[in-house]
Amino acid sequence: MKKAFLALGTLLILLVAFSSCKNNTYEAFNTICDTSNAQFTAVINPIITDKCVSCHNSSSLSGGINLVGYANVKDNYEGILSTTRSGKMPPSGSPLDACSITKIQTWVNQGANNN
Repeated sequence: MKKAFLALGTLLILLVAFSSCKNNTYEAFNTICDTSNAQFTAVINPIITDKCVSCHNSSSLSGGINLVGYANVKDNYEGILSTTRSGKMPPSGSPLDACSITKIQTWVNQGANNN
C-alpha cells in the first residue's frame, strides 16, 4: 500500500512538472541564429533602429553618438558590440539578444558592407 501511494505521489509530481511547461515548445529551447544574411539594410539596420536609435539620433546624440544610417553605424560598430555585449546598452528596455549581437559581429566580420 505504501508503494502504491509513493508511486501515485511521484506520478502526480511529474504530471504537475510537465504541465507547467506545456507552453514551452522545443523550438524555444533550440533556437538557431541564422547569420547567413547579415546585410546592413535587411538585418543590421532594423536591429539598430529598434534598440539604439531612440537615444542615438541626430536630435538626441546620447553620448555624442548618432546611429542613424550606414556611415554612423559603421563608424561606431566597435562601441556597439562592446556596450551591447557587456549589457551597458541599451540602459533601459530589453537588451540585445545574443543572436542580434552575433548578426552584427557577422556583418562586421564580412566587411561591414553597405548592402
